[in-house]
Amino acid sequence: MNFLVDHNLEGHAIFLFGQMSNLGWLELLQIRFITFEEVSLSVASNDRVVWRFAQENQMILMTANRSMKGKDSLERVMREENTLASLPVVTIGDADRVLGDLDYRNRCVDRLIDIVFDMDDCRGTGRLFIP
Repeated sequence: MNFLVDHNLEGHAIFLFGQMSNLGWLELLQIRFITFEEVSLSVASNDRVVWRFAQENQMILMTANRSMKGKDSLERVMREENTLASLPVVTIGDADRVLGDLDYRNRCVDRLIDIVFDMDDCRGTGRLFIP
């Protein structure tokens, strides 16, 4: 499963990916964290552009602070464009804790693994918060 990592979470993704590796999950599952830079997506892209890009490329968007205001806010985009086949948006509840709290990071990893395993049940849900 591919995750499109919001530009402000690139360091967090390194910690999460490292923990997935330490726990052996990457030997069992194909998980990839992809940055905006890798796919030539501007960090100035609005939420509608980012959400559509993720959906068109079958990526789960991982974010922490996408806006909830305006006609192109992530919340509005999901309400307007989400279908039963849409991949969810994963929102980290407390991104700072991913960096400094191993227990919290482990809970985030556990939830991400659950989402990957249960992807068929997660489609169409809109936003999923982790941990």
